[in-house]
Amino acid sequence: MIVTRFAPSPTGRLHLGHARSAILAHDHARAAGGRFLLRIEDIDGTRSRPAHVDTILADLAWLGLRWDGAVVRQSQRLHLYQAALTRLREAGLLYRCYCTRAEIAEAMSAPHGATPVYPGTCRGAPARDAPFCWRLDMAAALARTGPLTWHDHGDAVVADAAAQGDVVLARKDAPVSYHLAVVVDDAAQGVTDVVRGRDLFAATHVHRVLQALLDLPVPHYHHHALMTGADGERLAKRHGAPTLAAMREAGEDGAAVAARLRAMA
Repeated sequence: MIVTRFAPSPTGRLHLGHARSAILAHDHARAAGGRFLLRIEDIDGTRSRPAHVDTILADLAWLGLRWDGAVVRQSQRLHLYQAALTRLREAGLLYRCYCTRAEIAEAMSAPHGATPVYPGTCRGAPARDAPFCWRLDMAAALARTGPLTWHDHGDAVVADAAAQGDVVLARKDAPVSYHLAVVVDDAAQGVTDVVRGRDLFAATHVHRVLQALLDLPVPHYHHHALMTGADGERLAKRHGAPTLAAMREAGEDGAAVAARLRAMA
């Protein structure tokens, strides 16, 4: 059975880009007689707001979307992420990074190639009494996994996680990063097909490595094009994209909005 999910972060209100992604995931499952799940990615305790969760639920109902089962919240699953971190740490694949944001920004602004990556400043550094995050030693991880592939819209993609560098898996201010939480949750919820925006395509290379290290199943991926505004930039909360809540409160017809978004697919 096909199982998809929509997994918004309650750090702001949803906009049309979120709506289209939710509709595509919902319709992909329903067309195959499958299940559509809703997961709230609220591990960022400093920015997540309960009020935004209520708005998300109202927005999806307004669009005519119904999910299966209970709403899952990442904040209630921290023990699963800690177990995964412990497994990776005991395998010698994580190291402590003490760098400040300013130090990281300076290091990543230096020329390292096409994409700035963390240069491994703290790899092999002795432990000290200071705040730290856990980073994945990508070279060690890839030495363990060997070559990997995944599928996007049915086409094979060769994983190139090395280009992402030593990614953070647990932050100083959060118990786990998006990368680790999403692969643990997708596996635990039996997600077979991940439908999400093209902006997360590069992250999938990292997710494929984590799946291999943790012996997790690999979903089929369907990265879709992003919606853009009049300026050509992708719709984003931080750029003031029109919110679904504002449209809903203005009396717009959610079913009609959903129909327009489906016509774009």
